[in-house]
Amino acid sequence: MNPANLPFDSEAMLRGLREWVECESPTWNVNAVNKMLDIAARDMAVMGATIERIAGRQGFAGCIRARFPHPKQGEPGILIAGHMDTVHPIGTIEKLKWRREGNRCYGPGIFDMKGGNYLSLEAIRQLMRAAFTTPLPITVLFTPDEEVGTPSSRDIIEAEAARNKYVLVPEPGKPDNCVVTGRYAIARFNLEATGRPSHAGSTLSSGRSAIREMARQILAIDAMTTDDCTFSVGIVHGGQWVNCVATTCTGEALSMAKRQADLDRGVEKMLALSGVTNDVTFTVTRGVTRPVWEPNAGTIRLYEKAREIAKTFGTELRHCSSGGGSDGNFTGAMGIPTLDGLGARGANAHTLDEYIEIDSLAERGGLLAGLMATLE
Repeated sequence: MNPANLPFDSEAMLRGLREWVECESPTWNVNAVNKMLDIAARDMAVMGATIERIAGRQGFAGCIRARFPHPKQGEPGILIAGHMDTVHPIGTIEKLKWRREGNRCYGPGIFDMKGGNYLSLEAIRQLMRAAFTTPLPITVLFTPDEEVGTPSSRDIIEAEAARNKYVLVPEPGKPDNCVVTGRYAIARFNLEATGRPSHAGSTLSSGRSAIREMARQILAIDAMTTDDCTFSVGIVHGGQWVNCVATTCTGEALSMAKRQADLDRGVEKMLALSGVTNDVTFTVTRGVTRPVWEPNAGTIRLYEKAREIAKTFGTELRHCSSGGGSDGNFTGAMGIPTLDGLGARGANAHTLDEYIEIDSLAERGGLLAGLMATLE
């Protein structure tokens, strides 16, 4: 079967995608993410999939696992893994409205990664409409917490990946028509400064500001960045009253490295920042970590197959290792052939200018259909 002959229609796909994008689903809003999962579950149920709901934990929404009818159901096959949470808070749709400008369509989470998730289902739908039985059974797993490091669903992803031969991850496509065959290692850290309160107006000098110490440490953390390992602080909360010297200040930091050894050294540096300075205690604890994913022979063979399929569409598919972790870090590090970055092309993820290139919906849908039709 030639996937280029399947009747993918980017305009029709865009119409279907709109409901997904306008259903805002920020990670920490359990009801919102569950509502998005409900929409996807219903779409897949209409397609004939068997839907399983997996309860959430740790304050997150749940997961949905869909298995599509297949004569080899239950045997190792293809796992499509995607997340339905976004970084955009409820109400972003008023600032980043669904709109089309030429070949671009804008909306919260449209690029990262609802566009990719939706086109994956369209690929399955097109194969089913063509009455084509794929060599391997297909499972889709949608999760709720990738944007905060996948703390609640990593075990589900790894367990499901271990039951399959291949993992396809429709995260955003990369520039120059790249797909992702490896990702850098990422570690998160929790920061806490504890000082001594005082009245900021009458007894300022007797207090010890946790905010001041946090600010000093942020500069120190930023200064640790090298070509081998980066450090940044992205969240800070401190103080309660402006007329009180702040007793506590908390934050979260992120470190990324191309090699695991570099990240391990970075973790040591971060943890070594814990201590007491000027009567303020600063504590660093380790959060969730994504392991480095270095491509193995199976992943490269998977890419080569994708590259040959892309040629049937008249495009040259490249591959690269990438920062900005994904759940592909986990499956790739397990040694399971994994191809990531298979979603729509676009730009400006995590911003109020996030968009996809509309024509990439059909192109990447065809690529995924071709992979599912030929992987054995």
